[in-house]
Amino acid sequence: MLTVPAPAKINLTLEVLAKRPDGFHEIRSVIQAISLCDTLHFESSQGVVITCDTPGWVAEESLVSKAIALLQQVTGCSKGVTIDVTKRIPLMAGLGGDSSDAAAVLRGLNRLWELNLPLEKLLELARQLGSDVSFFLYRGTALLKGRGEIVNPLPPLPHSWVVLAMPPIPPLPGKTKRLYESLNVNHFTDGRITQQLVDELKAGLPPSLLFNTFENVAFSLFPGLGAAREHFIKLGAADVHLAGSGPALFSLMPDKAQAVELYSQLEKQKMSPYLAETIVEIPLP
Repeated sequence: MLTVPAPAKINLTLEVLAKRPDGFHEIRSVIQAISLCDTLHFESSQGVVITCDTPGWVAEESLVSKAIALLQQVTGCSKGVTIDVTKRIPLMAGLGGDSSDAAAVLRGLNRLWELNLPLEKLLELARQLGSDVSFFLYRGTALLKGRGEIVNPLPPLPHSWVVLAMPPIPPLPGKTKRLYESLNVNHFTDGRITQQLVDELKAGLPPSLLFNTFENVAFSLFPGLGAAREHFIKLGAADVHLAGSGPALFSLMPDKAQAVELYSQLEKQKMSPYLAETIVEIPLP
């Protein structure tokens, strides 16, 4: 059996520069992988079987199925596989779980099926699956450009603990699309916030500013999200940010004891917390 971890991510910055002629948005974002992980277990078999014990996760609607089909189509490989997906990343949270699972499929099947595809080819396939999938082939810390598919690895963020909370907010259909559509030109920035963080990372410094432009509109679109953020702060977080397109919220903390205490307080308040830490690049299998 081959086991491949699929880590979650947080956006340390997320700037939208403009709307592109192709309908996508030009972004600049520094993304950080964290230790909260799904795990994919691969075994050779005659056909393709995907299992997962998480309610609400449908294999046919996931990027896992799409990644398998794309690899088969591109390589002509007729081998089978059984993939068991153990989900720990909450669904539709803005933490990149589905994209990370898809990257894990590319990595895992490249090894299990002995395809020997180079990283450049895997990145080409990742771009066809979704904007974030390319990042999860690198993991660690990276600068994302374009619509998110152009990945430039960065020096690692100084180690931090990550306290996450998943507010009990109903799913928002078409969440990311609606967030982008809700932005106006006043929410566009020129990338300087992200560049400042890139410069700090290259100097080995902790981030002086985290930024997510979706926070301009998300608290109007997600009922109760603003109240959850305020509650998170009252429980002891100095700074709380939206994770990607949300609705997960997170706070970075350098001290483990303080992070554990905050996690405990969130748990008592039934805010579905998770405790994780930042991780560096994990080599390709």
